[in-house]
Amino acid sequence: MSESVLPDRAEVVVIGAGHNSLVAAAYLAKAGLEVLVLEAGPTVGGNTRTEELTLPGFAHDSCSSAHVLIQNNPLIRDDELGLVSDYGLRYLTTDPAVVMPQGDGEVLIMHPDLDATCTEIAQWSVTDATAFRSMIESWRGGLAAAHGRWSSNLPQPRDAVTGDYLRLRERSAWDVVHETFTHPVVRSFVLWLAMATIQDPRRPGTGFLPSSLAAGRVDFGWTTPVGGSQALPDALVRLIEHHGGHVARSSPVAAVHCDASGVRSVATADGRRVEVGRVLVAGGHLAQLADMVEGAAPSTDLVAARNAWQPGLSVLAVHAALRADLAFGSAAVASTAAGYGTTEGMARHVEKHAAGALEVDDPWLLVVNQTVADPDRAPDGATFKILTIAPYDLCGGRSWSDVKDSYGQRLVSLVASRCSGLDTSDILSLRTESPVDVAAHNPHNLGGSCHGGEFLLDGRVFPGWMRYDTDIPGLFVTGATTHPGGSVSGRPGRNAARTVLRSLGLDPGDVMGPG
Repeated sequence: MSESVLPDRAEVVVIGAGHNSLVAAAYLAKAGLEVLVLEAGPTVGGNTRTEELTLPGFAHDSCSSAHVLIQNNPLIRDDELGLVSDYGLRYLTTDPAVVMPQGDGEVLIMHPDLDATCTEIAQWSVTDATAFRSMIESWRGGLAAAHGRWSSNLPQPRDAVTGDYLRLRERSAWDVVHETFTHPVVRSFVLWLAMATIQDPRRPGTGFLPSSLAAGRVDFGWTTPVGGSQALPDALVRLIEHHGGHVARSSPVAAVHCDASGVRSVATADGRRVEVGRVLVAGGHLAQLADMVEGAAPSTDLVAARNAWQPGLSVLAVHAALRADLAFGSAAVASTAAGYGTTEGMARHVEKHAAGALEVDDPWLLVVNQTVADPDRAPDGATFKILTIAPYDLCGGRSWSDVKDSYGQRLVSLVASRCSGLDTSDILSLRTESPVDVAAHNPHNLGGSCHGGEFLLDGRVFPGWMRYDTDIPGLFVTGATTHPGGSVSGRPGRNAARTVLRSLGLDPGDVMGPG
Protein backbone atom coordinates (compact mmCIF):
# COMPACT_ATOMS: atom_id res chain seq x y z
CA MET A 1 0.00 0.00 0.00
CA SER A 2 1.36 3.45 -0.88
CA GLU A 3 2.07 5.85 1.96
CA SER A 4 -0.37 8.34 0.38
CA VAL A 5 -3.22 5.80 0.05
CA LEU A 6 -5.16 4.76 3.13
CA PRO A 7 -7.90 2.14 3.37
CA ASP A 8 -11.45 3.38 3.77
CA ARG A 9 -11.83 1.27 6.90
CA ALA A 10 -9.69 -0.64 9.39
CA GLU A 11 -10.75 -2.88 12.24
CA VAL A 12 -8.20 -1.28 14.59
CA VAL A 13 -6.70 2.17 14.01
CA VAL A 14 -3.71 3.27 16.08
CA ILE A 15 -2.68 6.93 16.22
CA GLY A 16 1.07 7.44 16.34
CA ALA A 17 4.11 5.22 15.88
CA GLY A 18 6.00 5.85 19.09
CA HIS A 19 7.23 2.67 20.67
CA ASN A 20 4.19 2.25 22.95
CA SER A 21 1.71 2.70 20.10
CA LEU A 22 3.66 0.16 18.08
CA VAL A 23 3.79 -2.27 21.01
CA ALA A 24 0.01 -2.06 21.35
CA ALA A 25 -0.43 -2.44 17.59
CA ALA A 26 1.92 -5.44 17.52
CA TYR A 27 0.02 -7.36 20.18
CA LEU A 28 -3.30 -6.60 18.50
CA ALA A 29 -1.98 -7.61 15.08
CA LYS A 30 -0.60 -10.86 16.47
CA ALA A 31 -4.02 -11.50 18.03
CA GLY A 32 -5.41 -11.58 14.50
CA LEU A 33 -6.92 -8.10 14.29
CA GLU A 34 -6.61 -5.89 11.21
CA VAL A 35 -4.36 -3.03 12.32
CA LEU A 36 -3.62 0.33 10.70
CA VAL A 37 -1.07 2.67 12.34
CA LEU A 38 -1.16 6.35 11.34
CA GLU A 39 2.10 8.19 12.02
CA ALA A 40 2.35 11.96 11.62
CA GLY A 41 6.02 12.07 10.70
CA PRO A 42 8.01 10.57 7.85
CA THR A 43 9.72 8.11 10.22
CA VAL A 44 8.48 5.91 13.04
CA GLY A 45 9.73 5.78 16.61
CA GLY A 46 8.68 9.00 18.33
CA ASN A 47 11.24 9.41 21.11
CA THR A 48 12.94 6.12 20.19
CA ARG A 49 14.40 7.48 16.98
CA THR A 50 18.00 7.36 15.76
CA GLU A 51 19.02 10.19 13.44
CA GLU A 52 22.03 11.88 11.86
CA LEU A 53 21.80 14.96 14.04
CA THR A 54 25.34 16.26 13.52
CA LEU A 55 27.27 14.80 10.58
CA PRO A 56 26.52 12.15 7.93
CA GLY A 57 27.29 8.67 9.23
CA PHE A 58 26.90 9.60 12.92
CA ALA A 59 23.78 7.85 14.25
CA HIS A 60 22.49 9.69 17.32
CA ASP A 61 19.61 8.69 19.56
CA SER A 62 17.62 11.91 19.49
CA CYS A 63 15.92 11.20 22.84
CA SER A 64 15.98 7.78 24.52
CA SER A 65 19.26 5.91 24.76
CA ALA A 66 19.00 3.20 27.44
CA HIS A 67 16.42 0.44 27.06
CA VAL A 68 16.72 -0.85 30.62
CA LEU A 69 13.14 -0.72 31.91
CA ILE A 70 11.79 -2.69 28.96
CA GLN A 71 14.08 -5.63 29.84
CA ASN A 72 11.76 -6.53 32.73
CA ASN A 73 8.67 -6.23 30.54
CA PRO A 74 7.50 -9.73 29.47
CA LEU A 75 7.54 -8.29 25.94
CA ILE A 76 11.35 -8.56 26.03
CA ARG A 77 11.97 -10.68 29.14
CA ASP A 78 9.93 -13.57 27.73
CA ASP A 79 10.21 -12.43 24.09
CA GLU A 80 6.42 -12.69 23.87
CA LEU A 81 6.21 -11.33 20.33
CA GLY A 82 9.48 -12.79 19.06
CA LEU A 83 11.10 -9.37 18.58
CA VAL A 84 14.47 -10.81 19.57
CA SER A 85 14.15 -14.32 18.14
CA ASP A 86 12.34 -13.49 14.89
CA TYR A 87 12.49 -9.78 14.04
CA GLY A 88 16.13 -8.79 14.47
CA LEU A 89 16.09 -6.82 17.72
CA ARG A 90 19.41 -7.12 19.58
CA TYR A 91 20.45 -5.70 22.94
CA LEU A 92 23.89 -5.32 24.53
CA THR A 93 24.53 -5.33 28.29
CA THR A 94 27.31 -2.85 28.96
CA ASP A 95 30.08 -3.14 31.55
CA PRO A 96 30.48 -0.63 33.13
CA ALA A 97 26.78 -0.03 33.51
CA VAL A 98 27.51 3.60 34.34
CA VAL A 99 30.33 5.58 35.92
CA MET A 100 30.42 8.71 38.08
CA PRO A 101 33.77 10.53 37.75
CA GLN A 102 34.92 12.62 40.70
CA GLY A 103 36.81 15.89 40.83
CA ASP A 104 39.94 14.18 42.21
CA GLY A 105 40.22 11.80 39.26
CA GLU A 106 38.62 8.81 40.98
CA VAL A 107 35.68 7.11 39.27
CA LEU A 108 32.81 5.27 40.93
CA ILE A 109 32.09 2.36 38.59
CA MET A 110 28.79 0.49 38.57
CA HIS A 111 28.94 -2.95 36.99
CA PRO A 112 26.11 -5.24 35.84
CA ASP A 113 27.03 -7.39 38.83
CA LEU A 114 26.05 -6.81 42.45
CA ASP A 115 29.25 -8.08 44.05
CA ALA A 116 31.48 -6.02 41.77
CA THR A 117 29.39 -2.89 42.31
CA CYS A 118 29.45 -3.31 46.09
CA THR A 119 33.23 -3.70 45.96
CA GLU A 120 33.42 -0.38 44.11
CA ILE A 121 31.12 1.39 46.57
CA ALA A 122 33.15 0.02 49.49
CA GLN A 123 36.09 2.15 48.31
CA TRP A 124 34.08 5.12 49.57
CA SER A 125 32.10 3.49 52.37
CA VAL A 126 31.93 -0.12 53.55
CA THR A 127 28.73 0.74 55.41
CA ASP A 128 27.13 2.11 52.25
CA ALA A 129 28.24 -0.92 50.26
CA THR A 130 26.39 -3.10 52.75
CA ALA A 131 23.35 -0.81 52.56
CA PHE A 132 23.42 -0.92 48.75
CA ARG A 133 23.51 -4.72 48.75
CA SER A 134 20.60 -4.82 51.20
CA MET A 135 18.60 -2.39 49.04
CA ILE A 136 19.08 -4.52 45.91
CA GLU A 137 18.40 -7.80 47.69
CA SER A 138 15.20 -6.40 49.22
CA TRP A 139 14.10 -5.28 45.78
CA ARG A 140 14.81 -8.70 44.33
CA GLY A 141 13.16 -10.38 47.31
CA GLY A 142 9.64 -9.29 46.43
CA LEU A 143 9.49 -5.54 45.89
CA ALA A 144 10.38 -6.00 42.22
CA ALA A 145 7.44 -8.37 41.72
CA ALA A 146 5.10 -5.85 43.34
CA HIS A 147 6.54 -3.14 41.11
CA GLY A 148 5.98 -5.35 38.07
CA ARG A 149 2.31 -5.73 38.98
CA TRP A 150 2.03 -1.98 39.52
CA SER A 151 3.69 -1.25 36.17
CA SER A 152 1.35 -3.72 34.45
CA ASN A 153 -1.64 -2.11 36.21
CA LEU A 154 -2.59 -5.45 37.77
CA PRO A 155 -4.25 -6.07 41.17
CA GLN A 156 -1.93 -6.34 44.14
CA PRO A 157 -2.24 -9.05 46.81
CA ARG A 158 -2.63 -7.90 50.37
CA ASP A 159 0.62 -9.26 51.75
CA ALA A 160 3.49 -7.81 53.74
CA VAL A 161 5.88 -7.35 50.82
CA THR A 162 3.29 -5.50 48.76
CA GLY A 163 2.58 -3.31 51.76
CA ASP A 164 6.29 -2.51 52.00
CA TYR A 165 6.35 -1.61 48.31
CA LEU A 166 3.31 0.65 48.49
CA ARG A 167 4.73 2.44 51.53
CA LEU A 168 8.03 2.91 49.71
CA ARG A 169 6.14 4.48 46.81
CA GLU A 170 4.67 7.08 49.15
CA ARG A 171 8.10 8.37 50.13
CA SER A 172 10.54 10.60 48.24
CA ALA A 173 13.73 9.37 46.61
CA TRP A 174 15.55 12.17 48.42
CA ASP A 175 14.52 10.89 51.85
CA VAL A 176 15.20 7.25 50.99
CA VAL A 177 18.72 8.04 49.72
CA HIS A 178 19.63 10.23 52.68
CA GLU A 179 18.32 7.73 55.22
CA THR A 180 19.97 4.74 53.56
CA PHE A 181 23.43 6.07 52.66
CA THR A 182 25.95 8.24 54.47
CA HIS A 183 28.87 9.04 52.16
CA PRO A 184 28.28 12.07 49.91
CA VAL A 185 29.65 10.33 46.79
CA VAL A 186 27.41 7.30 47.27
CA ARG A 187 24.40 9.46 48.05
CA SER A 188 25.03 11.53 44.93
CA PHE A 189 25.40 8.42 42.80
CA VAL A 190 22.17 6.73 43.93
CA LEU A 191 20.21 9.99 43.74
CA TRP A 192 21.60 10.56 40.25
CA LEU A 193 20.29 7.10 39.27
CA ALA A 194 16.89 7.95 40.78
CA MET A 195 16.56 11.01 38.53
CA ALA A 196 16.92 8.97 35.33
CA THR A 197 13.15 9.04 34.71
CA ILE A 198 13.24 12.86 34.90
CA GLN A 199 11.21 13.35 38.07
CA ASP A 200 11.86 15.65 41.02
CA PRO A 201 13.46 13.27 43.55
CA ARG A 202 12.15 15.32 46.47
CA ARG A 203 8.54 14.63 45.51
CA PRO A 204 6.56 11.99 47.42
CA GLY A 205 5.85 9.07 45.11
CA THR A 206 9.46 8.69 43.95
CA GLY A 207 10.70 6.59 46.88
CA PHE A 208 10.87 3.38 44.85
CA LEU A 209 13.15 4.87 42.19
CA PRO A 210 16.51 4.43 43.99
CA SER A 211 15.85 0.69 44.33
CA SER A 212 14.22 0.06 40.96
CA LEU A 213 16.64 2.05 38.82
CA ALA A 214 19.75 0.87 40.65
CA ALA A 215 18.59 -2.75 40.37
CA GLY A 216 17.92 -2.33 36.67
CA ARG A 217 21.48 -1.16 36.03
CA VAL A 218 22.91 -3.95 38.21
CA ASP A 219 20.89 -6.50 36.24
CA PHE A 220 21.20 -5.13 32.71
CA GLY A 221 23.91 -2.47 32.57
CA TRP A 222 23.20 0.46 30.25
CA THR A 223 21.18 -1.73 27.92
CA THR A 224 21.98 -0.63 24.39
CA PRO A 225 19.96 -1.56 21.28
CA VAL A 226 22.30 -2.47 18.45
CA GLY A 227 21.99 0.18 15.77
CA GLY A 228 20.31 2.70 18.05
CA SER A 229 16.95 3.26 19.72
CA GLN A 230 15.39 3.06 16.27
CA ALA A 231 15.98 -0.70 16.31
CA LEU A 232 12.99 -1.21 18.63
CA PRO A 233 10.29 0.55 16.54
CA ASP A 234 11.76 -0.87 13.34
CA ALA A 235 11.44 -4.42 14.71
CA LEU A 236 7.87 -3.70 15.82
CA VAL A 237 6.96 -2.45 12.34
CA ARG A 238 8.36 -5.63 10.81
CA LEU A 239 6.20 -7.68 13.18
CA ILE A 240 3.05 -5.66 12.49
CA GLU A 241 3.50 -5.92 8.75
CA HIS A 242 4.27 -9.65 8.99
CA HIS A 243 0.86 -10.09 10.63
CA GLY A 244 -0.93 -8.16 7.91
CA GLY A 245 -0.94 -4.72 9.51
CA HIS A 246 0.07 -1.47 7.85
CA VAL A 247 2.05 1.50 9.16
CA ALA A 248 1.28 4.68 7.23
CA ARG A 249 3.83 7.45 7.66
CA SER A 250 3.24 11.17 6.95
CA SER A 251 -0.38 10.69 7.99
CA PRO A 252 -1.06 13.06 10.91
CA VAL A 253 -4.46 12.55 12.50
CA ALA A 254 -6.20 15.90 12.95
CA ALA A 255 -9.63 14.78 14.18
CA VAL A 256 -11.40 11.90 15.87
CA HIS A 257 -15.03 11.74 14.77
CA CYS A 258 -17.53 10.42 17.32
CA ASP A 259 -21.26 10.18 17.72
CA ALA A 260 -23.55 9.04 20.49
CA SER A 261 -22.50 5.42 19.97
CA GLY A 262 -18.78 6.09 20.21
CA VAL A 263 -15.80 6.63 17.95
CA ARG A 264 -16.60 6.37 14.22
CA SER A 265 -13.60 7.53 12.16
CA VAL A 266 -10.42 9.56 12.04
CA ALA A 267 -9.41 12.30 9.61
CA THR A 268 -5.86 13.21 8.64
CA ALA A 269 -4.64 16.77 8.28
CA ASP A 270 -4.83 16.54 4.48
CA GLY A 271 -8.48 15.43 4.53
CA ARG A 272 -8.22 11.64 4.23
CA ARG A 273 -10.68 9.70 6.36
CA VAL A 274 -10.58 6.15 7.76
CA GLU A 275 -13.59 4.47 9.35
CA VAL A 276 -12.82 2.77 12.66
CA GLY A 277 -14.34 -0.70 12.53
CA ARG A 278 -13.96 -1.72 16.16
CA VAL A 279 -11.29 0.13 18.11
CA LEU A 280 -9.25 3.33 18.00
CA VAL A 281 -6.06 3.42 20.11
CA ALA A 282 -4.79 6.98 20.50
CA GLY A 283 -1.08 7.05 21.22
CA GLY A 284 -0.79 10.81 20.93
CA HIS A 285 -0.68 13.24 23.84
CA LEU A 286 -3.54 13.09 26.33
CA ALA A 287 -3.37 16.85 26.78
CA GLN A 288 -4.41 17.17 23.12
CA LEU A 289 -6.88 14.32 22.60
CA ALA A 290 -9.98 16.07 23.98
CA ASP A 291 -9.54 18.88 21.48
CA MET A 292 -9.33 16.42 18.58
CA VAL A 293 -12.82 15.01 19.23
CA GLU A 294 -15.42 16.19 16.71
CA GLY A 295 -19.09 15.36 16.14
CA ALA A 296 -19.75 15.02 19.87
CA ALA A 297 -18.51 16.64 23.03
CA PRO A 298 -15.28 15.17 24.40
CA SER A 299 -15.94 12.92 27.37
CA THR A 300 -15.38 14.31 30.85
CA ASP A 301 -12.40 12.00 31.45
CA LEU A 302 -10.56 13.35 28.42
CA VAL A 303 -11.25 16.91 29.53
CA ALA A 304 -10.05 16.06 33.03
CA ALA A 305 -6.83 14.56 31.63
CA ARG A 306 -6.20 17.64 29.50
CA ASN A 307 -6.76 19.99 32.41
CA ALA A 308 -4.68 17.95 34.91
CA TRP A 309 -1.62 17.55 32.71
CA GLN A 310 1.56 19.52 33.33
CA PRO A 311 4.99 19.19 31.69
CA GLY A 312 7.01 18.47 34.82
CA LEU A 313 10.76 18.69 34.22
CA SER A 314 11.62 19.73 30.66
CA VAL A 315 14.93 18.69 29.13
CA LEU A 316 17.86 19.99 27.14
CA ALA A 317 20.23 17.86 25.05
CA VAL A 318 23.68 18.41 23.60
CA HIS A 319 24.65 16.12 20.71
CA ALA A 320 28.17 15.91 19.31
CA ALA A 321 30.19 14.02 16.76
CA LEU A 322 33.62 13.26 18.21
CA ARG A 323 36.90 11.96 16.86
CA ALA A 324 36.97 9.16 19.45
CA ASP A 325 35.23 7.87 22.58
CA LEU A 326 35.67 9.53 25.95
CA ALA A 327 37.80 8.25 28.84
CA PHE A 328 36.75 9.15 32.40
CA GLY A 329 38.97 9.99 35.35
CA SER A 330 42.67 9.41 35.90
CA ALA A 331 42.26 5.70 35.06
CA ALA A 332 40.80 6.61 31.62
CA VAL A 333 37.69 4.44 32.05
CA ALA A 334 35.59 3.97 28.90
CA SER A 335 31.85 3.79 29.57
CA THR A 336 28.68 4.04 27.54
CA ALA A 337 27.08 6.17 30.27
CA ALA A 338 28.33 8.54 32.95
CA GLY A 339 26.66 10.61 35.64
CA TYR A 340 27.57 14.06 36.94
CA GLY A 341 26.09 15.93 39.89
CA THR A 342 25.97 16.00 43.69
CA THR A 343 22.92 15.78 45.91
CA GLU A 344 23.18 19.47 46.73
CA GLY A 345 23.64 20.40 43.09
CA MET A 346 20.69 18.30 41.98
CA ALA A 347 18.41 19.92 44.55
CA ARG A 348 19.56 23.38 43.47
CA HIS A 349 19.14 22.38 39.82
CA VAL A 350 15.49 21.40 40.32
CA GLU A 351 14.83 24.61 42.26
CA LYS A 352 16.38 26.74 39.52
CA HIS A 353 14.36 24.85 36.91
CA ALA A 354 11.18 25.92 38.71
CA ALA A 355 12.42 29.52 38.76
CA GLY A 356 13.30 29.58 35.06
CA ALA A 357 17.02 29.77 35.81
CA LEU A 358 19.99 27.68 34.67
CA GLU A 359 22.32 25.66 36.89
CA VAL A 360 25.86 26.18 35.58
CA ASP A 361 28.09 24.74 38.29
CA ASP A 362 26.75 21.38 39.51
CA PRO A 363 23.81 20.21 37.42
CA TRP A 364 22.36 16.70 37.03
CA LEU A 365 23.92 15.43 33.81
CA LEU A 366 23.54 12.16 31.94
CA VAL A 367 26.44 11.65 29.55
CA VAL A 368 25.98 9.03 26.82
CA ASN A 369 28.80 7.74 24.60
CA GLN A 370 27.14 4.77 22.93
CA THR A 371 29.80 4.05 20.35
CA VAL A 372 31.74 2.51 23.26
CA ALA A 373 29.28 -0.40 23.06
CA ASP A 374 28.09 -0.02 19.46
CA PRO A 375 30.97 1.41 17.37
CA ASP A 376 29.16 0.94 14.05
CA ARG A 377 26.97 3.92 14.90
CA ALA A 378 29.89 6.16 13.93
CA PRO A 379 32.55 4.26 11.95
CA ASP A 380 34.62 7.42 11.57
CA GLY A 381 34.40 8.65 15.15
CA ALA A 382 32.07 8.59 18.13
CA THR A 383 28.63 9.83 19.15
CA PHE A 384 28.14 11.80 22.34
CA LYS A 385 25.14 13.24 24.17
CA ILE A 386 24.45 15.20 27.32
CA LEU A 387 20.92 15.10 28.69
CA THR A 388 19.85 17.41 31.51
CA ILE A 389 16.86 19.33 32.78
CA ALA A 390 16.27 22.96 31.89
CA PRO A 391 13.25 25.29 32.07
CA TYR A 392 11.12 25.71 28.96
CA ASP A 393 10.59 29.41 29.77
CA LEU A 394 13.66 31.32 30.92
CA CYS A 395 13.37 34.01 33.56
CA GLY A 396 14.08 37.61 32.69
CA GLY A 397 12.53 37.36 29.25
CA ARG A 398 15.59 35.63 27.81
CA SER A 399 15.25 33.62 24.60
CA TRP A 400 16.65 30.12 24.28
CA SER A 401 17.91 30.97 20.81
CA ASP A 402 20.25 33.51 22.43
CA VAL A 403 21.63 31.31 25.23
CA LYS A 404 21.39 27.65 24.21
CA ASP A 405 24.74 27.41 22.43
CA SER A 406 26.69 29.06 25.24
CA TYR A 407 24.91 26.92 27.83
CA GLY A 408 25.63 23.81 25.79
CA GLN A 409 29.30 24.76 25.68
CA ARG A 410 29.25 25.26 29.45
CA LEU A 411 27.87 21.76 29.96
CA VAL A 412 30.51 20.31 27.63
CA SER A 413 33.22 22.03 29.66
CA LEU A 414 31.82 20.54 32.89
CA VAL A 415 31.94 17.06 31.38
CA ALA A 416 35.43 17.68 29.94
CA SER A 417 36.77 18.59 33.40
CA ARG A 418 36.52 14.91 34.39
CA CYS A 419 37.28 13.10 31.15
CA SER A 420 39.50 13.20 28.10
CA GLY A 421 38.30 13.38 24.52
CA LEU A 422 36.37 16.65 24.66
CA ASP A 423 39.01 19.18 23.69
CA THR A 424 37.98 21.61 20.99
CA SER A 425 39.98 19.63 18.44
CA ASP A 426 38.10 16.44 19.43
CA ILE A 427 34.66 17.85 18.60
CA LEU A 428 33.75 17.53 14.93
CA SER A 429 30.23 18.94 15.27
CA LEU A 430 28.09 20.15 18.16
CA ARG A 431 24.33 20.66 18.37
CA THR A 432 22.42 21.93 21.41
CA GLU A 433 18.66 21.38 21.58
CA SER A 434 16.90 23.58 24.13
CA PRO A 435 13.57 22.51 25.64
CA VAL A 436 11.89 24.57 22.91
CA ASP A 437 13.84 22.61 20.29
CA VAL A 438 12.99 19.31 22.00
CA ALA A 439 9.30 20.23 21.76
CA ALA A 440 9.69 21.08 18.07
CA HIS A 441 11.57 17.84 17.37
CA ASN A 442 8.58 15.70 18.37
CA PRO A 443 5.00 17.05 18.73
CA HIS A 444 4.55 14.68 21.68
CA ASN A 445 7.18 16.62 23.66
CA LEU A 446 4.84 19.35 24.89
CA GLY A 447 6.57 21.87 27.07
CA GLY A 448 9.95 20.33 26.28
CA SER A 449 9.08 17.19 28.24
CA CYS A 450 10.30 13.98 26.57
CA HIS A 451 8.92 11.72 29.33
CA GLY A 452 5.25 12.53 28.94
CA GLY A 453 5.05 15.02 31.80
CA GLU A 454 2.70 14.31 34.70
CA PHE A 455 -0.82 14.79 36.01
CA LEU A 456 -1.80 16.79 39.08
CA LEU A 457 -4.93 15.23 40.57
CA ASP A 458 -6.31 16.05 44.03
CA GLY A 459 -2.97 17.49 45.08
CA ARG A 460 -1.00 14.39 44.03
CA VAL A 461 1.29 13.95 41.05
CA PHE A 462 0.90 10.90 38.81
CA PRO A 463 3.48 10.21 36.07
CA GLY A 464 0.81 8.67 33.82
CA TRP A 465 -2.97 8.62 33.39
CA MET A 466 -4.26 5.49 35.12
CA ARG A 467 -6.75 4.37 32.44
CA TYR A 468 -6.33 2.91 28.96
CA ASP A 469 -10.05 2.92 28.13
CA THR A 470 -12.09 6.12 27.96
CA ASP A 471 -15.71 7.08 28.43
CA ILE A 472 -16.09 7.19 24.64
CA PRO A 473 -16.94 3.64 23.48
CA GLY A 474 -14.25 2.20 21.24
CA LEU A 475 -11.61 4.80 22.15
CA PHE A 476 -8.52 3.68 24.04
CA VAL A 477 -5.27 5.45 24.92
CA THR A 478 -1.61 4.56 25.28
CA GLY A 479 1.79 6.27 25.20
CA ALA A 480 4.03 8.11 27.64
CA THR A 481 1.13 10.08 29.10
CA THR A 482 -0.50 6.86 30.32
CA HIS A 483 0.49 4.64 33.24
CA PRO A 484 3.27 4.05 34.23
CA GLY A 485 4.54 7.11 32.35
CA GLY A 486 7.58 7.85 30.20
CA SER A 487 10.86 6.01 29.51
CA VAL A 488 11.36 3.03 27.21
CA SER A 489 9.34 0.46 29.12
CA GLY A 490 6.73 -0.65 26.60
CA ARG A 491 4.34 -1.02 29.55
CA PRO A 492 1.73 1.53 28.38
CA GLY A 493 1.57 -0.24 25.01
CA ARG A 494 1.29 -3.76 26.42
CA ASN A 495 -1.21 -2.67 29.10
CA ALA A 496 -3.38 -0.90 26.52
CA ALA A 497 -3.36 -3.97 24.28
CA ARG A 498 -4.55 -6.14 27.17
CA THR A 499 -7.37 -3.69 27.88
CA VAL A 500 -8.43 -3.62 24.22
CA LEU A 501 -8.39 -7.39 23.86
CA ARG A 502 -10.55 -7.88 26.93
CA SER A 503 -13.01 -5.24 25.72
CA LEU A 504 -13.39 -7.20 22.47
CA GLY A 505 -14.00 -10.46 24.30
CA LEU A 506 -10.61 -11.85 23.25
CA ASP A 507 -8.19 -13.62 25.59
CA PRO A 508 -4.97 -11.62 26.15
CA GLY A 509 -3.38 -14.92 27.18
CA ASP A 510 -3.27 -15.90 23.52
CA VAL A 511 -0.53 -13.32 22.87
CA MET A 512 0.87 -12.40 26.30
CA GLY A 513 1.55 -13.90 29.68
CA PRO A 514 -0.18 -12.99 32.93
CA GLY A 515 2.42 -10.45 34.12
